[in-house]
Amino acid sequence: MNEYSAEELFQLLNQQDECDWIEAKGGHESSHSVMETVCSFANEPGLGGGYIILGIAEDKTALFPQYKTNHISDPDKFQRDFVSQCSSMFNIPVRPKVTVERIHGDTVIKIFVAELPSNQKPIYFKSEGLPQGAFRRIGPTDQHCTEDDMRVFYADGTSYDQSTIKGSSINDIDENAINKYRTLRERINPVAEELSYTDVELLEALGCLNKENKTELNLAGLVLFGHSKALRAFYPMLRIDYVRVPGNIWVEDPDNRFTTIDMRGPLLTLIYRIMDAINADLPKGFLLPEDGLQATSTGLPTKALREAIVNAVMHRSYREHRPIQVIRYDNRIEIINPGYSLKSEERLGEPGSETRNPFIAAVFHETNLAETKGSGIRAMRKLMVQAHLVPPTFDSDRNSNHFVSRLLLHHFLDEKDLIWLHNFSHLELTDGQKQALIFVREVGAIDNQTYRQMTDCDTLKASNELRVLKSYNLFVPKGKGKATYYIAGKVMLTSIATVSTPAQDLSTPLASLSTPLASLSTPPQDLSTPPLAILERIEQIKDREHDIEKVKSIIIDLCAFKTMKASEIAKYLNKGDDYLKRKYLSDMIKEKQLFYLYPEMINHPEQAYKIPETNNE
Repeated sequence: MNEYSAEELFQLLNQQDECDWIEAKGGHESSHSVMETVCSFANEPGLGGGYIILGIAEDKTALFPQYKTNHISDPDKFQRDFVSQCSSMFNIPVRPKVTVERIHGDTVIKIFVAELPSNQKPIYFKSEGLPQGAFRRIGPTDQHCTEDDMRVFYADGTSYDQSTIKGSSINDIDENAINKYRTLRERINPVAEELSYTDVELLEALGCLNKENKTELNLAGLVLFGHSKALRAFYPMLRIDYVRVPGNIWVEDPDNRFTTIDMRGPLLTLIYRIMDAINADLPKGFLLPEDGLQATSTGLPTKALREAIVNAVMHRSYREHRPIQVIRYDNRIEIINPGYSLKSEERLGEPGSETRNPFIAAVFHETNLAETKGSGIRAMRKLMVQAHLVPPTFDSDRNSNHFVSRLLLHHFLDEKDLIWLHNFSHLELTDGQKQALIFVREVGAIDNQTYRQMTDCDTLKASNELRVLKSYNLFVPKGKGKATYYIAGKVMLTSIATVSTPAQDLSTPLASLSTPLASLSTPPQDLSTPPLAILERIEQIKDREHDIEKVKSIIIDLCAFKTMKASEIAKYLNKGDDYLKRKYLSDMIKEKQLFYLYPEMINHPEQAYKIPETNNE
């Protein structure tokens, strides 16, 4: 990596913001935050290391946020403490290069952390162990490592889909699935050599049998070709759940329960069953041309839907014993699969593929059920745009270990709803801005990342176009810095009120756009102060409380009192939001001590935490 001065790094930050190899710290962050970045720079394969600049912070009060210097008064003390921590906190000592420099007359500290040799990776916090105590650099963030990351560090060439299924046999194969593969493969290449193989030879050629014992299936063989009975016996949670939710928001209303269809079977036939179920449930749509009022029929492209489902089954983590969920709302389809994206969100849609399950993926590519490697997301975007629908958006969450594909069906409305966009024709909005208006109307909020995915543009262009919508009072910003998102503004709310669609069909009740959604259906007494008994227990917590279970117990009682945001819980406990999520909330979600209020959209701007219901598993 090239060597940069602190001044050059400062200029780069103001040009492009933080990136995978530059991290700015104001100088007052906890030492653990700095050390996590050290760990991720040292670990990230192929990055070559990275720079940390202490004494530079983002000025969030400016109209156009810029980084500014934040003078460090005692750089010598920081250097001593920092070098000592690098030597003692990890499983092996790290030796970063630390220099003190000046920018605009203020003292800053530049740290360069080199990437470690592969035989020394991964480094990790001794107190936490592997994999949780190791970090990787994913985009501009430091992320806890997972079991999937361990394969990268230890150069394990054996993929999980080659795991042997003990007790399985050739008799567990569904003959219909084998025949489906042959039919699909013959369409692509009628003279393909494997078409002449026996069933056992074909399974062996596709990498679907245990290499040591050819009478046993491996995971790829079971999920691709195994019949439903075998799948239920060996992996009861490896299924696809089709969930039909009335309305546009996830509400666990016991008087208006959603309907669920659980589907099992070999993947080569299962994807057709789930697609048939969705297609049968979709209404006719309309498209209003620019030059007239006569609507024409349109609909969700079958190939885009198929690509989203195939991506879910190909790239899901089969280590996780959770089903794939296909949630059908009135205005969108969300496909949630276990396993975060191995590609960073910034690179989604770029050529090249990173897959957990290469043998499963190979079968889908060979049968043309999936796009060529790395082009699936880009193909989905193109198909949705051609159908005059908003491009799909994607959320990847390493902490909750899942990936969400979202297909918005905003043209599945009547003509009056489509005419709504003409209310803003005098503003000469771009196509991307029009898409953003529809998205906020249907989902309730939008951020820079979602806008980039929809419009296929860079961060700077997305920021500028969102600010234009803000200047027209169409959007109102919430949050700060990288956490900024936008909700409907006064002008847009006024226009929404004139739409013929009933209010309950909108994705978010209008009053809730700036109010926590949970509070709208909560009795007034739930908005008061927690009971005195809980507050007294909080008072007894020490500043450096080591009893994690004591703190978790209080959090559970707070969320039992009412559904709470992380910021509300943090305020009661006098902790930072990020610290609370990292130290407590993430683990409590994994342990099912708490549940998200919006499990279908983890990054929802009004996300909150609730205790499990008595009927939860």
